[in-house]
Amino acid sequence: MPELPEMENYRQLLSQRIINVPITNVIVNREKTINMETEAFIDALIGARVVFVERRAKYILFHLHDGRRLLLHLMLGGLLFYGSEEERPDRNTQVEIAFGDQILYFMGLRLGFLHLVSVKESEATMGKLGPELLDRRMTPERFAGILKGRRGALKSLLVNQHVMAGIGNCYADEIAFDAGLLPSVLVQNLSPEAISRLYQSIQKVLTDATEIGGYMEMPFMTGDMVTGSYNDQCKVYDREGEPCLRDGGTIIKTELSGRKVFYCPDCQHEA
Repeated sequence: MPELPEMENYRQLLSQRIINVPITNVIVNREKTINMETEAFIDALIGARVVFVERRAKYILFHLHDGRRLLLHLMLGGLLFYGSEEERPDRNTQVEIAFGDQILYFMGLRLGFLHLVSVKESEATMGKLGPELLDRRMTPERFAGILKGRRGALKSLLVNQHVMAGIGNCYADEIAFDAGLLPSVLVQNLSPEAISRLYQSIQKVLTDATEIGGYMEMPFMTGDMVTGSYNDQCKVYDREGEPCLRDGGTIIKTELSGRKVFYCPDCQHEA
């Protein structure tokens, strides 16, 4: 599932290409992906312009010139591709939005969605999310305050979008590894020093991953050499049975509250 770094990478790329370019065509191949009848959705978008692209947690919000917003969540397996009809990916698309001769293809939205919503509806959804971890207001003191009184496994906390927004399976494991903490460690047992390490690891891992395009299986457009560059940088995620890059131990895959977890039992500890 695309997480904060992947969605921020998409936001930056989209902002460079579609701002104030009129939407000239819309194709909906799967009506369940949208939140209204296909004809109404298309009629609402033809001629509209995106004036601002925002990311909040794992969402992208396309702010339209009339005040409404397109709310995108890629969920598990969702992808975006931007290009001409000739560059069209060889895979099913659920929605296609044309900006002149360039088309934004929405793919893999089996669980994901693209909803046209009002400002009120958008803000209601965003209001349920926890704070942004890379926001400059996210100080060490504020982060420690978020953890105060929390209980349960570290990974479960990191992926709880109501507590802190934008982290999923991949980066929760990468952050825990960077901090030298087991994903199963109980948050209520973390020392102040461990909380400080965790804060620094969140900042480092999310920033580094964002700068090199995140963890994605295909580029955003032809010639895109950035998107997905973090794929080969993961230290533990999806590396079951491989040697730990820190101490040579063997990466283990287990489950925690129904989620897969990757970690090194030799260099990740309870505190």
